[in-house]
Amino acid sequence: MDESAAEFIQAGSPLSKNLSIVTASKGRYGYLVNIFTTAFDFVLLNAVYLFLKYFETDLGEFADREVWFLLNISYIPAITFFKDVHNKRILFADKIMVILVQALIMHCFVMLTIATILDYTEVPMRLYFLFYTIFYFVLGCWWIFSRKLIKFFRRRGLNYRRVIIVGWNETARQLLREFHQDAGYGYRIVGIFAKGQPSGVELTGGLGDVAGYICTHEVDELYCVMPSEEDQVGQLIKIADDNDVQFYYVPMISGFMTTTFSLSQVGNIPALVYRPNPLQKISNRILKRVFDIVVSLIAIALVSATILIPVIIAIKLSSKGPILFKQKRTGYRGREFMCYKFRTMKVNADADTKQATKDDPRKTKVGDFLRRTSIDELPQFINVLLGNMSVVGPRPHMVKHTDEYRKLIDRYMVRHMIKPGITGLAQVSGYRGQTEELWQMEKRVEYDVNYIENWTFWLDVKIVIRTIYNAIHGEKNAF
Repeated sequence: MDESAAEFIQAGSPLSKNLSIVTASKGRYGYLVNIFTTAFDFVLLNAVYLFLKYFETDLGEFADREVWFLLNISYIPAITFFKDVHNKRILFADKIMVILVQALIMHCFVMLTIATILDYTEVPMRLYFLFYTIFYFVLGCWWIFSRKLIKFFRRRGLNYRRVIIVGWNETARQLLREFHQDAGYGYRIVGIFAKGQPSGVELTGGLGDVAGYICTHEVDELYCVMPSEEDQVGQLIKIADDNDVQFYYVPMISGFMTTTFSLSQVGNIPALVYRPNPLQKISNRILKRVFDIVVSLIAIALVSATILIPVIIAIKLSSKGPILFKQKRTGYRGREFMCYKFRTMKVNADADTKQATKDDPRKTKVGDFLRRTSIDELPQFINVLLGNMSVVGPRPHMVKHTDEYRKLIDRYMVRHMIKPGITGLAQVSGYRGQTEELWQMEKRVEYDVNYIENWTFWLDVKIVIRTIYNAIHGEKNAF
């Protein structure tokens, strides 16, 4: 059996016709989870309303039943329109925050619209502001907690989706790996069907066995990874429709294009957009730039008022040389720029060619401390204000390293589609510091490309918070 398949199948249940043993009734109540989590949204809404009613002395007309009714009825289109937060099995915290802001805007808009139509304008806007601030803070905490709670139960074998894969190739192997990357997503592979006898996997059956298997076993989702021109694809869709099974088609492109896609169309013909970049939208670029400027100004103000003078004195006393270290690095679209850092090494001839190591003799004791706490990176906020860098993005590499790695690593230059950052997704995910082996840089590139394709404002906020946390607690790869 293929190791990647064997690794992810439940312990004690080989990937064969005996896979049907996981079709017990534990996973058939998913709709109740959605009902409960949605209902609890309204519990929180009314709890906040009652809190304001009994503890806010200047309520005015806020405690009227009409206002209570409007707050509840206007939340229905918000949560209905953004139902992904309770229905989607794989949803990350930054996406939850995006949905939260969208739900807030819609809830407020619907509420004020209905209130205006009914000429119910006696309630002070201050009280609306107070309600929405408290409610959506509590709601965001609940949404994140509920996702973690559901994943907790799914890891213990509850609330899962029964999945069969039809077709076996490299795409199917990657799909299987993705399904079992986190048991908290709640997927159970109950069968794999394909033509012939492909090597590396023990099949549940052939293509002709799919219909019979679905009729005699409980199956929730069917993932087809065969070429779209195959006649059997249409038959599989009909089988899925006839048995109330959700059908998914996975394009067979993962072998040479491992990335996310967005759906577009040419007339009535669907088309997949390769490597979407949210920062191509002018609104997203403006939002990111404003975030960069605000964070940089705050950081520079804090540094100037607290640690700037002690750092300058310490660097000067540690060794001879300038306070700032300037180095050419590769930036947006491959353009070179001068990157600033506090000097952490003795002046040496290898500064622009040799990467720092854990016990690098070139480092000063002060410099070692500055690196471990990431204080040495603080001057790069000047680069952000100059427009050469962003607060969050792929870390800029030395020009020499760019020339080397672009020849060794696929998609390496993709990381230059956006401005480089002071911190990044790769850094907060454990891939910072020295890269002794090629796979370490490959993982950095993988995270960088993932960040580019899935950028959101809340992802930037999340990365900044994790960076601050790591800087306070220290990182083993920071040297």
